[in-house]
Amino acid sequence: MIDPQPLSSTAGYGEDAEALVEQYESVSFTDVHRDVLHLFPSQPSVILDIGAGSGRDAAALVSQGHVVVAAEPTAELRALGRNTHVGRDIEWVDDSLPEMKVLRGRGARFDLILLTAVWMHLDELQRTLAMEAITGMLAPAGRVVLSLRHGPVPPGRRMFDVSAHETSELARGYGLSVVHFSERADPHGRQGVHWSNLGLQPQTATS
Repeated sequence: MIDPQPLSSTAGYGEDAEALVEQYESVSFTDVHRDVLHLFPSQPSVILDIGAGSGRDAAALVSQGHVVVAAEPTAELRALGRNTHVGRDIEWVDDSLPEMKVLRGRGARFDLILLTAVWMHLDELQRTLAMEAITGMLAPAGRVVLSLRHGPVPPGRRMFDVSAHETSELARGYGLSVVHFSERADPHGRQGVHWSNLGLQPQTATS
């Protein structure tokens, strides 16, 4: 018997794009990120939202005066995100982890890199490559704000049970310090689902 083709990190998102955009937009930026809002820059900054989805977070950050690049590899979500937040000055880019080839090719650097519900889609090797890519795109005093989903995996999706401890240790290996850790219940109230939030920044910025 031939093993089925393994699911990709974006499996299921294109097919369910419309329902997902409705789901993402049903909760506010402030509610989703309530535990880490203090980590976001208070002055106008350059921000990268990796796995931007519907553009909910990108739009909120633009409204605060930031320059935001929304990296979203799923074409259906990019199209719906543009339409949902038409008029917002968001730069949408077809780019993805682990390589982030487009933005790394530009030599882009960011004051904040946001990864909301993204990291657990990557396998172990991809997480290592992705941490290297993220570190290379981070400004010297920049921060990474990352959330990890724990709990049942929706049908047709690919997720791994990635702990905050593993992620923290990997980040330390690339010169990042953990400046925040918290856990919370699922903002959508889904049974068995909970989240970990991490804030990371270069060790030189915390010394």
